[in-house]
This record gives sequence, C-alpha cells and structure tokens, in this order.
Amino acid sequence: MEVGLTVALALLAFAVITIGKGVRIVPQGEEWVVERLGKYLNTLKPGLNIVIPYLDNVAYKLITKDIILDVQEQEVITRDNAVILTNAIAFVKVTDPVKAVYGVTNFSEAIRNLIMTTLRSIIGEMELDEALSSRDKIKARLRESIADEAIDWGLTVKSVEIQDIKPSQSMQKAMEMQAAAERERKAVVTRSEGAKQSAILEAEARLESAKRDADAQVMLAEASAEAIRRVTSAIGDHSTPMAYLLGEKYIAAMERLGEKDNAKLVVLPADLQEAVKGLFGRKA
Repeated sequence: MEVGLTVALALLAFAVITIGKGVRIVPQGEEWVVERLGKYLNTLKPGLNIVIPYLDNVAYKLITKDIILDVQEQEVITRDNAVILTNAIAFVKVTDPVKAVYGVTNFSEAIRNLIMTTLRSIIGEMELDEALSSRDKIKARLRESIADEAIDWGLTVKSVEIQDIKPSQSMQKAMEMQAAAERERKAVVTRSEGAKQSAILEAEARLESAKRDADAQVMLAEASAEAIRRVTSAIGDHSTPMAYLLGEKYIAAMERLGEKDNAKLVVLPADLQEAVKGLFGRKA
C-alpha cells in the first residue's frame, strides 16, 4: 500500500514537471529560441506555447523591445592630429532572434564595439574644427556605416546619438592659447589700422592747411598787386605823393618802435636825412 502511494506520488510529480516543461508562457516584448537536442527548432512568440519536454529546450530568451547601448568615452585622433574625446548612445532592436543568437557571440558587445571603431574611423577623416561642429553629419554616417553589419546580426539600428564630443584637456589648453593669440593679433591689427588712419588724417590736414596757406598768400599777393596798381593809377607819374605816403608810414613805424617799454635806444638809419628831404620834395 505504501509502495503504491509512493509510486502514485512519483508519477504525479513527474506529470506536473512534464507539463511544466511542456508549457511555456512567453511575456510580451520577448521571444524565446528553442533547441531540440542541441539544434535550433523554432522561436516562441509572446503568449502560451507548447514544447516537447526533455527534448526541446529554451536556449535563449531575447528582449525584442528597443535596447539602449551606452558606448563608452574614447580618445579619437583627427586628421590634423588633434585628440578629442567622444562617446555615444545607440538604440537597437532585435528583429531576427535566430541571427542575433547564432550570428554573433554577444550582439550587444558586438554592436557597441562596431560603433566605437566606426566612430574612430569617421572622425579620423575630419579635421578638429569640422569634427567639433559636425555632430549631425557624424551621426548620419555612423548609422549608415553600421546598418549592414547590424542586419547580418538580426538587429536594426534605430538611432545613434553622439552624447559628447570635445577636445582633450591638452587640446583645450592649446586652443585657449591659440584663441588668446588670435585675439591679440586682431587687437594689434586694429591698433595699427587706427594709427594708420590717424596718420592719414593728419597728413591730409597738413596738406589742406598748406593749400589754404598757399591760397591765402596768393590772394594777399593779388591784393597787394591790385593796391599797387590802384595807387599807381591814382598818382600817375608824380612821385611826391608816393614819397609822402611812404615817409608817413616810416615815421609812424619809428614812433611805435620808440613807444615800446623795452625800447631804450632807437637806431636811426643812415639815410634818414635823404628820406626827410624826400618828404618835402627836395632834390639831393
């Protein structure tokens, strides 16, 4: 009796285990790869699935939702030998579970390393300024470059985003020094240009002043000539009025000279008598 009960319990337990192994409930967002005796058999979709216990085995459980892969930061050398730091993030989706598990050992690690190597290759073809300012271009080329490989592994690359791209610390210092030198150069050029414009304006001012002085001298000469012509026209050939006028101016000048505070001695010219004679019309 006890033996029969033990056998019954054993059979019941075996039946429960067998049913448990034969019935598989796959959650939404997952797909399970089934192998029969070590060989691929089929892929279980979300929901209730039946397999043959002890012969069929769920070898892989794959998530079919979008997978976020963080690509670690790495140093990249540009075409002009500048060192920059960059990292990325990728959004991939398993579209063919069979290729994902049998096409590559670890598809997550494979796609991450593929992104890293491709990113180094793309940035290595660019110069520093282009690499720092062409994030969208790098992203587009990166996604295009890894698309074919991802399909072979049963993956779809939905998006690749460049999280950060920046010069290394040594490059940042060099760029800061370069920027400071460029600002100083521009300041020197600005000061030189200002000095040049100032010199030009001063030269133009001197030229204009010289022209005006020359014009004034010409006008003064013309006025003097006109005055002489008028005086000559007024007195004709008579020299007495002319001598009188010149003598009057001569005497007035001598008076002004004698009236000065610092004038202690007035030197009379040797021809003073002749000049006075001329005032009265006397002949020598």
